[in-house]
Order: sequence, then structure tokens, then C-alpha cells
Amino acid sequence: MSGELEAFIEYITVIKSLSPRTIEAYSRDLDEIEKGTGKSLTQIDSADVFALLGSIPNKRTLNRKLSSFNSFLDFCHRSRFDSHSSKFSLSKIPKNLPKYLAYETIQSGLEQVDRSDWLGLRDYALILFLYATGARVSECLIAQEGDIESEWLRIRHGKGEKERYVPIAHEAMKALRAYRDACPFNRPLLWLNYRGEPLSRVSAFKITQKYLDASPHALRHSYATALILGGADLRVVQELLGHASLLTTQIYTHVQKHNLQETVMQHHPMIKS
Repeated sequence: MSGELEAFIEYITVIKSLSPRTIEAYSRDLDEIEKGTGKSLTQIDSADVFALLGSIPNKRTLNRKLSSFNSFLDFCHRSRFDSHSSKFSLSKIPKNLPKYLAYETIQSGLEQVDRSDWLGLRDYALILFLYATGARVSECLIAQEGDIESEWLRIRHGKGEKERYVPIAHEAMKALRAYRDACPFNRPLLWLNYRGEPLSRVSAFKITQKYLDASPHALRHSYATALILGGADLRVVQELLGHASLLTTQIYTHVQKHNLQETVMQHHPMIKS
């Protein structure tokens, strides 16, 4: 790893306080570019980058790597490092509608959970908790007993280290209490594995995949979609989701438009006939 890359990693860690996962992604992308070209990042020019990354078929992967390189170039400009390359434009990617699970689908999945032991109670409670709060799985898995206050969840370490509160539906609270009462381990952390250790992201994914054939993030999307379709204000949804920008939340307006289109298709006399 070159000195410039080390300086950039230190900058995004100490000054920008980015999350460990984001830092890891930047480090991995830039290290791959550096090793792939055989040059330090400040010596790489646009032709080097295109030669290395131009064959990547997945636009999202390509954009992520180019975005990482652009961020490094911004850092070089601020730090007065000379660089041989200019910033890259990113490819436009069509915004897909988020995967939406209807409440009936979630209930049907929950009916498959065997709640005769504490692990089954945990799986049941976790699915309800994710859907009831719209929390990111990373936020959910670090939640502690002290973060539950009168059926509100205090999310302490959301993206950007911002604290927010979201209400928890009574049904989800009831399921959480049943699981915690049955759990043989006395830990402040809410979600534990069979050894009493913190539940991992992989385990959480396996739980939602097993009963819903969906990821934990699909439950977050379903939470937001249900609110929008129910008439919730977009800015309120933004606050509940912990989005820094309203632009991130606006993908759900596409869901709303899709729902309106479906309604017209089903009920307008000109189309029905």
C-alpha cells in the first residue's frame, strides 16, 4: 500500500469517521486498482483506470470502484498531492423498485417458525423487530436492552453516527419480551446466537431467508413502502429510516407511482374495457 493510500485511509478513518465497512470497501477498491496497474495511485492516469476497470460488466461494481477512486482524487486535491488522473463520470443505473413484502406474506412466514424453544422465539421476534422498526440489520444487531424505552428504539450508531428514535409496534415488543424471557443468557445485547454470543449479519440473513426467502434489508424496504403507501410524509419516512438526504428516500415515490398505476389499471373504465 502506497504512502498516499495510507494517508487517505487515515483521513477517512480519523477525520471523516466513516464506518469500518465503508473504510474496508475504499481500501479494498483502491488497493486493487494500485496492484492491478502496478503504479501508486497518484501516478495512475485515466488510461490505466479504463484498461483495468473497463471490462467490468456490472455497472454497480464499476461505479463503486470509480467512486472510490474519485474520493481519493478529492483527497489528493485537498492535500496538495499531485495526481495524473482526473475524476470519472459514473454510469447511470436505473433505479429498481425495492423488494416489497406484504404484511400477509410476512405473517405467513412467521407462521412457519417453531416457537417451542428460545431460538425459535428469537427468530420470530427478529423478523417482527426488523419489520416494525425499519432498522438496518447492522443497527438491529447492536441494539441493547437499554436502547428500548417505552416501546421506542433508540438507534445509537446509525449511518453517520446519528442517533434517532423509532417506535416499536406492540406485537413486536411482545415477541421481543417473550424471546428475552426465554433466553438462557443474561446479556445486555438483544440478539444472541445459541452460544450466547452476538448474532452475526450472516445468521440474521439466514433467518429471514429461511422463513421469508428475503434479506433483512427487504424488511426495511417493506417497512418504508408500507408507510408510503399508507400516506406517510416522505420527510417523516426519511427521519425514521435515518437517511441523511431526502434523495435517498425518494426511491419510494416510485413505489407510490407504481401503486397508483396499478390502481388505474384495475379500476379505470377505459382500461378495464
